[in-house]
Amino acid sequence: MLILGVLAAPSLRAEYIVLRTGLRLHVTGYQLVGDKYRLQMTGGKLEVAAADVAAIEPEDVFTPSPAAAAPAAAQPLYRDLVEAAAKRYNVDADLITSVIAVESNFDPKAVSRKNARGLMQLLPETAAQLGVKNIDDPAENIDAGTRYLRDLLQKYNNDVALALAAYNAGTEKVQLYGRVPPFAETISYVKRVKRGYEKSKSQAPAKAPAPPGPVAAATPPRTSQSQ
Repeated sequence: MLILGVLAAPSLRAEYIVLRTGLRLHVTGYQLVGDKYRLQMTGGKLEVAAADVAAIEPEDVFTPSPAAAAPAAAQPLYRDLVEAAAKRYNVDADLITSVIAVESNFDPKAVSRKNARGLMQLLPETAAQLGVKNIDDPAENIDAGTRYLRDLLQKYNNDVALALAAYNAGTEKVQLYGRVPPFAETISYVKRVKRGYEKSKSQAPAKAPAPPGPVAAATPPRTSQSQ
């Protein structure tokens, strides 16, 4: 029997096989054999007719480098770069940090199967449009990613959910659906970034009240003797 496809390589996230009925199947691998797809799923294997498959939607995954630092340890390494970009483009530093956490887990060498690269997972073509010379340089990556995020926030009138959806799935998909696209990956992405963002805001230390100003000396009451 002629095998027309190969088993998909294991990844950090599953892929989706979308059937013409609208059913979406989580798979960890698939193989096209003749006129059927053999699907590898968490609970076992399944065969479906190739004609019944409407699309295969790979989730964007990144491959962390073996020596990637844990998020809690890595965040301080890039705090100055994040805060500088936040100030330069008027984007909340906590939002930038949350995007980086979900996009790359603070691994500057992260590369997705779509070849998105670096801390903010920029595609080479997007990076080129933003004038990036070294996509793997954390400073350039954060600067360009923040600038792109700023542009999306402006495009969607500061609607964070739509801006994040466009960052993940592209502006075309957001325009097509007029909302967060109904893709499991994108919906999950938006929720995860917003959850991290809201958590960072809830944990932010409250600003200390301003110290009281100097108290003016009390004016002695006027008496008949002072008149």
